[in-house]
Amino acid sequence: MKTRSSARGEPRRLGNAALLALMLCSVVALSLIRGRFAPIVTTAGDAIKSEDDAAAAAVAVSKAAAVNVDTGDGADEAAAEAAAEEKDKEEVQPKPAADGSRGGAAKPVCYETSRRSDTCEAAGDVRVLGSSQTVYVDSLDREWKTKPYCRKHDNFALAHVKEWSLKPLPSGAAPQCTVNSSATAFVLSTGGFTGNPFHDYTDVLIPAFITAHPLRGEVQFLVSSYKSWWMNRYIQIFQQMSRHEVVDIDADDEVRCYRNVVVGPTFHRELGVDASKSPSPGYSTADFRKMLRDAFGLERATATPSGDRWDIRRRPRLLIISRRPSRGRAFMNERAMADMAASLGFDVRIGEPDSSTDTSKFARLVNSCDVMVGVHGAGLTNMVFLPAGAVVVQVVPYGRLEWLARNTFAEPSAGMEVHYLEYVVQLDETTLSEQYPSDHPVLRDPMAIHKQGWNALKTTYLDKQNVRPHLGRLKNTFLQALKMLPHGRDD
Repeated sequence: MKTRSSARGEPRRLGNAALLALMLCSVVALSLIRGRFAPIVTTAGDAIKSEDDAAAAAVAVSKAAAVNVDTGDGADEAAAEAAAEEKDKEEVQPKPAADGSRGGAAKPVCYETSRRSDTCEAAGDVRVLGSSQTVYVDSLDREWKTKPYCRKHDNFALAHVKEWSLKPLPSGAAPQCTVNSSATAFVLSTGGFTGNPFHDYTDVLIPAFITAHPLRGEVQFLVSSYKSWWMNRYIQIFQQMSRHEVVDIDADDEVRCYRNVVVGPTFHRELGVDASKSPSPGYSTADFRKMLRDAFGLERATATPSGDRWDIRRRPRLLIISRRPSRGRAFMNERAMADMAASLGFDVRIGEPDSSTDTSKFARLVNSCDVMVGVHGAGLTNMVFLPAGAVVVQVVPYGRLEWLARNTFAEPSAGMEVHYLEYVVQLDETTLSEQYPSDHPVLRDPMAIHKQGWNALKTTYLDKQNVRPHLGRLKNTFLQALKMLPHGRDD
């Protein structure tokens, strides 16, 4: 009793402490409950809403980076990477700062321009020695190193990309200029995963456009890890972006001098340009597609008639992207699909793009079409040539691959102003049902295969699977596409 009454204010203090402790325990309990049941939020602010998204993240962590140019497997790998949130960032290099000793001119500096890309920008006395992958700049006070390719966290891709150095210009024995240019020098690499159309556009061509477009043709592309066959495929695009010759810079013996240099392109998103990140006035994927039409002489900007109404002799054209069965993801009933589409009123064409395909010729074929259908793979990248208002139909292989389809082609379609439809292959439409017993995890539990990592997923559901869509179900999809077109009909 004495203790309880030893001080008049003690009971009140003890009561307050107990109340505070109770409140703290309640907060901790609520936090634990929220952490257990609340959705997992990515840094972009989007919750992982489904088992598919969780599988995508797991696959990205354990994926192997092997790429087959013909099959377009690199596109799938890119989507797996994009689906996973990159939580552990490399140290971001500081952004350009003013150099008071040079009247406020920006110091040459390399910095992170996106989760995929680093870019170096320099102004002043710039001297490029391509044979040693070195850029000397008079205003630089330290050395910087970078690999000019938009896949900065992918060690496999970067193993095929040469590193470039930006160094202070030596005061005593500076290399003497042999070629002078008023254009901005732009160093980029065609190493990495190039040769796969999805990567050609996502990793190189669109990022190059993002950097070069504001320069209005006054840019000279200095291409590292140069591949003549690759450049021949896309030379019209580079000529559209620049009024200057493209240089195989690694094999160049000149000392090329400029007033400005950019080393490394900027990445925005898969197969697209983010107008909100573009310099003012902003430009978008639509501007990139206009550049492609100019480069390849494509006639149709939109899938609408040129006159007041459609010529009744001009049927809407549907293109089937074909693949050989040995490559996987081939249509096993391709001819029957074509006949069915023709019965709906489509003018049907079948095309099989590969490494030997004439890019200009195939671009013109795609641009002449109103609907393009193909199984998930790099061939669907040709949607960049479709006119606005056209429809792309992605056939998603069996195996819970909707997340893969979404990241690679579904989401980019909006920026291209192209309608998107998805046809998901069912168990009785896949050749996997002929290769495995009905109770095998490949058929019964695809998520168990996802959890084994990217190699297992890729080998099972992309390399070994061909498809045979139900003509009745596919007919409904084609009818839906027909109604989406500007000349769609209701019957």
